[in-house]
Amino acid sequence: MAEPILRLENISKSFRRPGHAPVQAVDNVSLEVGRGETVALVGESGSGKSTLGRIALGLLAPDSGRVVLEGKVLRELSASELRQARIAMQPIFQDASSSLNPRRSARELMAQALPEAKGSVDEQAARLLDRVGLSPGRDYLARFPHEISGGQRQRLAIARALAMNPKLIIADEPLSGADVSIRGQVLNLLLDIKEERGVAYLMITHDISIARHFADRVAVMQRGVIVETGPAAQVLTSPSHPYTRELVAAVPVLAAPEAASIYR
Repeated sequence: MAEPILRLENISKSFRRPGHAPVQAVDNVSLEVGRGETVALVGESGSGKSTLGRIALGLLAPDSGRVVLEGKVLRELSASELRQARIAMQPIFQDASSSLNPRRSARELMAQALPEAKGSVDEQAARLLDRVGLSPGRDYLARFPHEISGGQRQRLAIARALAMNPKLIIADEPLSGADVSIRGQVLNLLLDIKEERGVAYLMITHDISIARHFADRVAVMQRGVIVETGPAAQVLTSPSHPYTRELVAAVPVLAAPEAASIYR
């Protein structure tokens, strides 16, 4: 068996406030993402999905458990080794407005992520912007995040993640708040990138329809615990856990034949 790109082993995390009992956000969770695989982590708001994603990215430290990226236990690495290892794992967040520095142009944002390589930064950045649908890319280099639309900002965030040539992208509700047409466009872009580059995804979402059309495998999280996991078609067609059945039953059904074409 090939080593998974990411292993989360027995991860637990609680939050404490003075005068209040601890809140167990993640409770002894284990999860793997294979190379080139898409895993959707689904559940309602407050289920612990985003906390687990932030622990995987190293933005939060777990109370217990290990994050293993490409066979390396992240907490055992030196600071320089950790910086190098984390290049393989890049985030896409829900709100591109908060993840992009408003004082930096697209050129500057891309330059931060682009490794030293052949060709000018402008050429590399423009190619990536073209690839994510911001075309012609050179026309966007001088623009600031507030000068482009929400859908365009999300594409810029995707381009910046791709600049590091990652092997894994952790996407935390990247389509939340977008209208249906933009959701379809961005999701199809992520699918194209997977086919072209073999990128693996951990897609964190509360939207079962996204998991159904995007994921190879689904993990269902409730109150900090993964209650069901398996192939997406199996879990979302014949769920075994009552909570998963509730989530699937709550998905609205569109009768129009065009509905299926939103996500190809």
